[in-house]
Amino acid sequence: MTAMKQVSGMQCNRLILVHGRDFKPSATQLMDFNVAALTAALERDRPEVLDRFHTLDKQLCYYGDCNNQFLAGAGKHYDESLDVGDRRNALLKLKSLVKTKHFGVTRYDRLPGKTAMAEFAADVAAPLLGSIGLSKALISKVAPDLAEYWKDNGDFASKLRSRVRQPIIEAMDREERILLIAHGTGSIITYDVLWQLSHDAEYADRYSEKKIDTWLTLGSPLGDSMVRRRLLGAGNKGRTRFPTNVMTWYNVSAEDDYMCHDSTLSDDYKAMLKQRQVSSIRDHRIYNLTVRYGKSNPHSSVGYLMHPRTAQIVADWIANQAPAREPTGIL
Repeated sequence: MTAMKQVSGMQCNRLILVHGRDFKPSATQLMDFNVAALTAALERDRPEVLDRFHTLDKQLCYYGDCNNQFLAGAGKHYDESLDVGDRRNALLKLKSLVKTKHFGVTRYDRLPGKTAMAEFAADVAAPLLGSIGLSKALISKVAPDLAEYWKDNGDFASKLRSRVRQPIIEAMDREERILLIAHGTGSIITYDVLWQLSHDAEYADRYSEKKIDTWLTLGSPLGDSMVRRRLLGAGNKGRTRFPTNVMTWYNVSAEDDYMCHDSTLSDDYKAMLKQRQVSSIRDHRIYNLTVRYGKSNPHSSVGYLMHPRTAQIVADWIANQAPAREPTGIL
């Protein structure tokens, strides 16, 4: 999409999306799902901003082809047509929920694949994971593409950062007002890119003072202790430890989504507030009602994007106003 610097004297707005790990369909199909999910959520909860959302410049930072190539080379199988069909079914099911109150715990507890034993195991695992973090062995097993991203040798990480960095710096160069939404492990790559733009000698002179107006992380593992140790700048002290180019940071975490088992980021990154490197960091807890392949999937990006909390944050950003109170009837 082509963006204009100014529209009738107003700053141009841009929505940039960053997807997460695992196999992904084509960039066009993935973007269509993202936009369809956000459109449905806004149509349900905030129809007054729909016209402005439709005219909003939107861009996907896509590195799915890199993920797909790596995972296929590691012997993993992917059926793209089945994935697309199942994503569509999940989206249609969520679109049938026409009221905010439908996104609460009662309906979540009735999802297929949620058993009393699974809930008991989750209750036991959550404190343990919160204490010791995700292990390298677990990451390698569950998210081999993330393990590859963290390898010291090879160019996988640089490829992914480049795919995320380029749309961001182009929007910054155009002095656009940016809403940046990152899902899952895509928030790790996004964080590293924001740190590069803040402190890396190649970018800092030009981009350290330019701001992302709003950063929204969905199902993010950035609170995990092992993840935090692997972020760019993690070994630094003071202001050079964190990015300097985020104005407002919202984090949305779903119940039972163990990619974000440490569901709050405001405590882990409070030094950014103390050092005046960000204006606010606000955490929100939700229930993700997505069903993928007949089973509850609380990490699904479709469910995060369709949720009333996400709709509120996006709508308030479009309307350029402070977020309202928690919607009633969600939790």
